Amino acid sequence: MHVANLSLTDFRSYDTVDLGLEPGVTAFVGPNGQGKTNLVEALGYVATQSSHRVANDGPLVRQGAARAIVRSVVVREDRRALIELEINPGKANRARLNRSPVSRPRDVVGLLRTVLFAPEDLAMVKGDPSERRRYLDDLLVARTPRFAGVRADYDRVLKQRGALLRTAAQARRGGRSGRRADNDAAFAAAGAGDPLSTLEVWDAHLARHGAELLAARLELVEALRPLVAASYAALAPNSAPAALEYRGSLSIEAGTDRATLEERLRAGLLEVRTSEIERGVTLVGPHRDDLFLGLGELPARGYASHGESWSFALALRLAAYDLLRADGGDPVLILDDVFAELDNQRRGRLAEIVAPAEQVLITAAVADDVPAELVGARFDVAEGSVHRVR
Repeated sequence: MHVANLSLTDFRSYDTVDLGLEPGVTAFVGPNGQGKTNLVEALGYVATQSSHRVANDGPLVRQGAARAIVRSVVVREDRRALIELEINPGKANRARLNRSPVSRPRDVVGLLRTVLFAPEDLAMVKGDPSERRRYLDDLLVARTPRFAGVRADYDRVLKQRGALLRTAAQARRGGRSGRRADNDAAFAAAGAGDPLSTLEVWDAHLARHGAELLAARLELVEALRPLVAASYAALAPNSAPAALEYRGSLSIEAGTDRATLEERLRAGLLEVRTSEIERGVTLVGPHRDDLFLGLGELPARGYASHGESWSFALALRLAAYDLLRADGGDPVLILDDVFAELDNQRRGRLAEIVAPAEQVLITAAVADDVPAELVGARFDVAEGSVHRVR
């Protein structure tokens, strides 16, 4: 798989840009703040319909523009696909495949598969559990695009159940202050009915979607474990071995079937019902889980050095790359300003590992940051323009 063309309209800093690309290594070189990362961010957006830099689509649209357009031609086994995404902040995005509209933008997810390395990846090791959950879920979607719908369904149910819990919490507090009748009336007027009976309905929805997501995560972690250990050992041979462990809000072993997971989730929700109503939040489910990263017997978070943390983050991405390759076809490798963060030893090892990929896209502030093993096509990026120089 490789990208043959990238065209942007009103995306980030670009009013318009059109680039022809090819297999092998391509480097985008230029000072910081000139738009290098915007180019690879656009390709990452085509692959995942999310940005590795921001949580919502607003910043992706050039200032003063109403929308942004990203077009990409993807070649896989000599078949070409034109993917077009229209980004409309605050409104529904739209997508076209080979110039024909698709019913939902997520229907084109999976046509381009990328593995993106970026400075933000350090948050997977040092940051909150949400960063590690996103890593797992993004990889699930890349491998099996239908999980985009599973994740969206779970998030929708979680949001609606959370709103119900908050309403129930407000009703309980109102009762204590003599306003319970008014709150109950408002609750019923909103169509919620009896809080407890309504919660039981949403418990069932949350358990069903959550069990499917949880089962997939557990299976994914089992597949990742040896790959992460091997990649980390290649990058940091003198460090303690890397380890992964899925840690859920419920104690669940890998290999547990979906039906059992669903039962456990429903029972877990029932156990914490009182606390949930008091706090107004859902306390059990995949949204509360974490991926434990260990170095030997110690957690990487808080104990790993800066170099070890970087190696662990890179190992997670390399393991994702290996899994996607095993599924069929090389994903496009994107290395966004990564080499400047590495010492010479790790830089050389990473370059050696990624060099055989079908397509590697690199951003760098200076040409010397690109290892000699990865010399190929080069574009200079400056003042909002992109020019091929090699």
